[in-house]
Amino acid sequence: MIRPQHSGQTGVDKDMEAVAALERDAELMLRVRDGDDTSFALLLERHRRPVVHFLYRMIPNQGVSEELAQEVFLRVYRSRASYEPTAKFTTWLFRIATHLALNWIRDNKSEKNQESLSEELMEGVERQVTDRQPTVEARMVNESRLEEVRQAIEALPGKQRAAVVMHKFQDLEYTQIARALSCSESAVKSLLFRAYETLRGRLAHMA
Repeated sequence: MIRPQHSGQTGVDKDMEAVAALERDAELMLRVRDGDDTSFALLLERHRRPVVHFLYRMIPNQGVSEELAQEVFLRVYRSRASYEPTAKFTTWLFRIATHLALNWIRDNKSEKNQESLSEELMEGVERQVTDRQPTVEARMVNESRLEEVRQAIEALPGKQRAAVVMHKFQDLEYTQIARALSCSESAVKSLLFRAYETLRGRLAHMA
């Protein structure tokens, strides 16, 4: 008789897949360091979309997020000679992306021409809508709520915003966020605590 697979086994399989993916990233980057541009193209294909999504959540402007994503990978390529697999490739990648995003926010505080929220921007939030076709009124209410959430996140201080995006939407661990923001894990927890407290206050009417 075949025994049903334990749910814990699924978790182990997922962990093994995650480890394999991390090792694959490091292997590809080491090949890039040795002059293999094909491996860089593979890394770009694997990680460009998550980087663009991260930047879009930090700076909700499609054109800017695309340009900054290009700069992220340009910096990765330029740094290939000094690459050492001492940290996760994605941690290094998001550190560069965070640095560029925070610099852009600092230098463009008066920027007003930002695109409205798209379905891709906060897919984890908007998927809470039921599968059945909503009415026009329901869509308008949902869009209004999403816009409020976007504006509340956008109003957070730069580092708090980055921590929330990495924690909530990229599913990064505290250690990864800490490395990306060049701070301690306790500082990350403090940033997230303050950010979520602020968001809860601003969005309390939506509860």
